[in-house]
Amino acid sequence: MEFTRRNAIAMGAGALLVAGLPMRVSAATSDEAIAAFTGGAEIGTGDIKLTAPEIAENGNTVPIEVSSGTAVEILVLATGNPTPGVATFSFGKLAASRSASTRIRLAGTQDVVAVAKLEDGSFVQASSAVKVTIGGCGG
Repeated sequence: MEFTRRNAIAMGAGALLVAGLPMRVSAATSDEAIAAFTGGAEIGTGDIKLTAPEIAENGNTVPIEVSSGTAVEILVLATGNPTPGVATFSFGKLAASRSASTRIRLAGTQDVVAVAKLEDGSFVQASSAVKVTIGGCGG
């Protein structure tokens, strides 16, 4: 295929059009994410446990664990990350254990928050402050 001046102009115009389009901002704040998860319901404390280290030497791999005896879903947020939503774990009625563990990425020192929806429809929350010595998300 021969690259002509007409092709170059068409490609340049297409690139300018794409660059000029407004980008959709998908990063929500942690409060908005919690409100969307709970539907605006009141959040209490109780049947949820969040285990995270007090100090993480590297923000790229921070181990966490969440558990609850009666949770149907658990939302995990990193409040200081550019995109705070980390994970949502769903548990069925026949789940042997209602716990999950993973490694997350943290941009810096911040709170990790877990919100659980319980079988009775109520919501409970737990949080843990994690001090990061080397940032993981661009820091």
